[in-house]
Amino acid sequence: MNADGGPFDDAIAFAAALPPRGALAGLDLGTATIGVAVSDVDRRIASPLRTIRRTKFGVDAAALLAIVTDRAIAGLVLGLPRNMDGTEGPRAQSTRAFTRNLGRLTPLPIAFWDERLSTVAAERALLEADASRRRRAEVIDHVAAGYILQGMLDRLARIAP
Repeated sequence: MNADGGPFDDAIAFAAALPPRGALAGLDLGTATIGVAVSDVDRRIASPLRTIRRTKFGVDAAALLAIVTDRAIAGLVLGLPRNMDGTEGPRAQSTRAFTRNLGRLTPLPIAFWDERLSTVAAERALLEADASRRRRAEVIDHVAAGYILQGMLDRLARIAP
């Protein structure tokens, strides 16, 4: 969290709040699911992990925090669904609300990453891999989370000394 207790909108401030090493988790927050991806401890590669079926906030948060504990996650990156013109609509506001509530349950730094076109990129990659329609539906959310997290990892790599 940043100085006012909220999530970081800036990668540089997020980087300053992180320990030197430690895995990050990326989240693609949808209305029905949460895609989860994780990085290695050196924060070079994002790997899709799983998709959590959403039920209610407490259950969803418990599932996410179990992953945080099991994987020794050092920070969280949530995809922020902006409109193509950069404005924020109802989905972005819902993501911000979820993040505020999650931030009350964990001391970990949390940052947003502009997720425009992450699902499109994930869908394209799955089509190129010749994944069936059924398989694409099963994995699209955590593959999109991988794209979100990799975007942040690439940005953090450019910040690092």
